[in-house]
Amino acid sequence: MADERIRRQIAFLAAQMMYQRLESEYFTAKRKAARQLGVEYRYKPGDLPSNAEIRDQIQAMARMHEGPKRLDTLREMRLEALRLMRKLARFRPRLIGSVWTGHVRKGSDIDLHVFSDSLSLVTDALDEHGLGYDVEQKRIVKFGEERVFTHVHLEDRYPFELTIYPEDKAHYAFKSSITGKAIERASIAELEAFLKAEAPEVDLDSEVERVEDHVDRFELYRLLLRPLEGVKQSPKHHPEGDALYHSLQVFELAREERGYDEEFLLAALLHDVGKAIDPADHVAAGLQALEGTITPRTETLIALHMDALAYRQGTLGARARLRLTQSEEFDDLMLLRELDSRGRVPGAEVCELDEALEYIRELAQEDEG
Repeated sequence: MADERIRRQIAFLAAQMMYQRLESEYFTAKRKAARQLGVEYRYKPGDLPSNAEIRDQIQAMARMHEGPKRLDTLREMRLEALRLMRKLARFRPRLIGSVWTGHVRKGSDIDLHVFSDSLSLVTDALDEHGLGYDVEQKRIVKFGEERVFTHVHLEDRYPFELTIYPEDKAHYAFKSSITGKAIERASIAELEAFLKAEAPEVDLDSEVERVEDHVDRFELYRLLLRPLEGVKQSPKHHPEGDALYHSLQVFELAREERGYDEEFLLAALLHDVGKAIDPADHVAAGLQALEGTITPRTETLIALHMDALAYRQGTLGARARLRLTQSEEFDDLMLLRELDSRGRVPGAEVCELDEALEYIRELAQEDEG
């Protein structure tokens, strides 16, 4: 039998990897942790900590790092789950995973089982409600048998993962990979009853309507940024290529300089979104599209970034020059201008758009906490 102290160390290291999103699978995390401790060769699979032990460690980390706000987030995620489940009621959705059991942490998604013999019926329902999604076919080999699972991923205020099963599996007792027992899950009625019991003084329908009306600003940013990939720019001034690639370069440079500054990072990423709307006046078009979703400081940085270029080139008029130099954001405008000019390198390495948005979203959540 393995040493209990080492077992706890493995559980802690594996939990740390999963909390930090370095690993997503329990088995891989615990094997890597054992390897780091130099004891993998001594272990049989049964000697490694259980998935439940690692989950408990992850929760301890979530409580320590995220504090009471985690419970507020949990309720919001359950309300979001109920909102989508009602839209998909014909497919007998079931809420499973951390949002139902309460084991959420930063970055958790909302997991639903839905039951349909036709993927297109589910995607048609999502299309009817104007929801964007990606379909993933995942092949898993277990005990020598290959199975294909269909997952539908939605990006909203919180990410969703829908796993689609045949209709005759609606009452099947799925096993949990964490506990080995029947998976915990909730129907629409069960989730509604739970939420009402948890806060009987609150009107549940009004709460669901509130989250329905919520506009995810990061989803709006994504919708505005994606078309920039099709905006080809002058090779003379932008040898790097399309406007999205340029924007991601400027974001990467801004992250190196001001990785802690959400408002500055947003300005760096969003400064050219108007180019896909009205190239003749991309600044005004971009600000109009972003109205109500950015702070006054970010708005100023975007509004004056072209003035900063003219200032550097010595072509800015006297009145505009005075407005620029007297701005509280003058130094940051000059820095943004510098990064805008530097972010024009063909072949430069940049992150994916989703990674950039997630980085800023996490900053925003930390500030809110």
